[in-house]
Amino acid sequence: MIKPHGSDTLNPLFVYDSERRHALEREAAKLPALLLNSAAASNAVMLGAGYFNPLTGYMNKADALSVCERLHTTGGLFWPTPILNLAMDLKDIKDSKRIALRDPNSDGHPLLAVMDVEAIEQFSDDEIRFMTEKTFGTADGTHPGVATFASLGNYCVSGPIEVLNFSYFQADFPDTFRTAVEIRNEIQEHGWNRVVAFQTRNPMHRAHEELCKMAMEAVDADGVVIHMLLGKLKPGDIPAPVRDAAIRKMVELYFPPNTVMITGYGFDMLYAGPREAVLHAIFRQNMGATHFIIGRDHAGVGDYYGAFDAQTIFDREVPQGALEIDIFRADHTAYSRKLNKVVMMRDAPDHSKDDFVLLSGTKVREMLGNGIAPPPEFSRPEVAQILMDYYRSQAA
Repeated sequence: MIKPHGSDTLNPLFVYDSERRHALEREAAKLPALLLNSAAASNAVMLGAGYFNPLTGYMNKADALSVCERLHTTGGLFWPTPILNLAMDLKDIKDSKRIALRDPNSDGHPLLAVMDVEAIEQFSDDEIRFMTEKTFGTADGTHPGVATFASLGNYCVSGPIEVLNFSYFQADFPDTFRTAVEIRNEIQEHGWNRVVAFQTRNPMHRAHEELCKMAMEAVDADGVVIHMLLGKLKPGDIPAPVRDAAIRKMVELYFPPNTVMITGYGFDMLYAGPREAVLHAIFRQNMGATHFIIGRDHAGVGDYYGAFDAQTIFDREVPQGALEIDIFRADHTAYSRKLNKVVMMRDAPDHSKDDFVLLSGTKVREMLGNGIAPPPEFSRPEVAQILMDYYRSQAA
């Protein structure tokens, strides 16, 4: 099986030993507590689940700046985005060396992790701007990722953590949320050797379905892991339970049995385009995938990134050998009226735009909201029905 990033074995930060976990819970009740923001909480979940292997906790200031500048920590680990615990107010922890981290996304703010504080440092406004521009490629405050990052605070609380729960993800998505450890184990149980990972934060239409099948055929894969983001999105995106239902229906009806794992992970979307694509590749390697599909404007938003910047970054900025996972580079995929099947547009040079069934996201949402199913060449009717039911419920 493919090795995790940066180590021979996966080292999740979740405390699986029940005695140790109970001891930490008792200790945490007496520790100063920091209520995390959602970004820091999702970082803790990803660290606990093994997705951010081999990190042992939150980065310090030097590592964060180094990652932004040259995609390596000060110790030489290849990494594309800062993994931080930023705070606006430190009055509850002051100069404490050991603290409890509490979850902002669950009622009652339960204990999420225990942390050894190695440093509390402050980023200047210029340093925040530098990290923003390097991570997102822009400092435009209307970019949703930039706006979120700017709201987190300038204090950097760094050090190793021990994770004690996975926030709301296990309770809200018991059939879908999986740790990198669990996905690796399931891949081994299936006996799969070549595994394609597909990232989604949206429902999957015909083009996405066929893209997974194309990738599997091209690399001779044993299976595909559909890996959906379950954390926070931007306003207007379709909520995770609806996406989950739509994807499950599509897989049930239109994929061969025992070729698909439907899973999800607990992370807030960054919308960081190319840098986030590299981060996505790292944690897909950590979960055991050998190949990762990256299409047009992967992890992008608006017009901030070029259509294929998330692919070319692997040529321009990822050093040879830094990652073991292979990237499957996809073009825009659509139904061809000429060929009566879904194709990648680059593979149909004799086509004009009119030869494809193309619908904008805005148009699709408008149709679904009006109870009109997109054409079956664009969306499977059973999937469209689930989405129409959701939009109808929103209008009621």
